[in-house]
Amino acid sequence: MAKKNSVKLTPGILGFLQALGVAAYCAFVGIIFWKGNEIFGKMDVYVGPVTFLILFIASAMICALMVFYQPYLMFFAGKKKEAAETVVNTAAWLFLAFTALLILMYFR
Repeated sequence: MAKKNSVKLTPGILGFLQALGVAAYCAFVGIIFWKGNEIFGKMDVYVGPVTFLILFIASAMICALMVFYQPYLMFFAGKKKEAAETVVNTAAWLFLAFTALLILMYFR
């Protein structure tokens, strides 16, 4: 049997990449919130709040998959410590990104 050539990522690097993906997704959704009226026009109908709620729920699911899918696979492959470290590293990187954005906004 041939072995797969796969890249081994440390929990720190994987956490960084996952946090980067979540931040990029949040930036995309932020653009929709920021420029939504220009892109879609003003919504004065019932569909507006429903669309927001669907986006909110879908975003929660997408972010959960981005953060927890790899650790889930690691956990059930017996790599429980690496799975926990990855989740903690992702949270730390996201907090660092949040703090950096707050600092940038303060000194803007």
